[in-house]
Amino acid sequence: MKLGLNLGYWGAGNDAANLELAKEADRLGFSVVWAAEAYGSDAPTVLSWVAAQTERIDVGSAIFQIPARTPAMAAMTAATLDTLSGGRFRMGLGVSGPQVSEGWHGVRFDKPLARTREYVEIVRKALSREKLRYEGAHYTLPLPDGPGKALQLTVHPVRERIPIYLAAVGPKNLELTGEVADGWLAIFFSPEFSAESLASVRAGRERAGKSMEGFDVVPTVPLVVGEDWKACADLVRGYTALYVGGMGSRKQNFYNNLMVRMGFPAEAEEIQEKYLARDYAGAMAAVPLEFLDATALLGPKERIAEKMKALAAAGVTTLSVSPMLQDLEQGIAGLRTAVEALDLAGVGS
Repeated sequence: MKLGLNLGYWGAGNDAANLELAKEADRLGFSVVWAAEAYGSDAPTVLSWVAAQTERIDVGSAIFQIPARTPAMAAMTAATLDTLSGGRFRMGLGVSGPQVSEGWHGVRFDKPLARTREYVEIVRKALSREKLRYEGAHYTLPLPDGPGKALQLTVHPVRERIPIYLAAVGPKNLELTGEVADGWLAIFFSPEFSAESLASVRAGRERAGKSMEGFDVVPTVPLVVGEDWKACADLVRGYTALYVGGMGSRKQNFYNNLMVRMGFPAEAEEIQEKYLARDYAGAMAAVPLEFLDATALLGPKERIAEKMKALAAAGVTTLSVSPMLQDLEQGIAGLRTAVEALDLAGVGS
């Protein structure tokens, strides 16, 4: 199991600290650093900034939003980032959610699985540098009965195949991920509850005639180092409440549905009710300690090492940590502790 770093979003006064965390992860031998986008900072700009100031670490999008750019534009961006970084780019894609897709990008959130399948196919075709022709239910290139012509990507990526990851939560999307992608970007991953999700991924791999060999399972896991793991857990409550309670509508919240499938239906409902009523403190308090412990790295180094063993045994191949700390010094200390814990666990690669 390798280590990664997820920096999340930028532009909230954390840019300088995030860059220093990325540099430290590079020095420590982390395999990849990820950046996110929603409706603030965009991932490609951040990744080019990080790639320019690091040497070895891969840079990855977690994620590029599918409704935000055409598949051809996504391929252009991937090829450019791969070229500028010297072959260090990993492309994470996701459909986002209906509120962002329709409210921010003006793209209908319909048939996300079929749209994702076509999107990945077009991206791969464009990156292969063959002339881009495609006929699907959602995309047709070139457009018929017009002046469009089949064009070829002019940029030569460093690698013949840029790895593509999908952010997936639901069972059908997990199957699609296994079928068409090179890796899975997971959230709220718990060794105790991972078997069902990985079975869906494996089913997709089998449908494509592939095994799990070489497939990258990449959960982002909050990290808080300290002697009292229960006190550490309190620093993750806001993050969990935001996703389970506020990332989506009352009717459609993928993270809330995930918490229900993981065995916390009443708690998931309470978190959402309080969050949508703007009782944020109440929503945070409603997050069960058991769920926080299952989905985060909490406590002293030895406890974190034991959790890393369980994650590796569950099938995780790249563990992307997200330090839930406010100051840079603590964040850097957290990354160093993660390296020490991985060594103590004896599951590094």
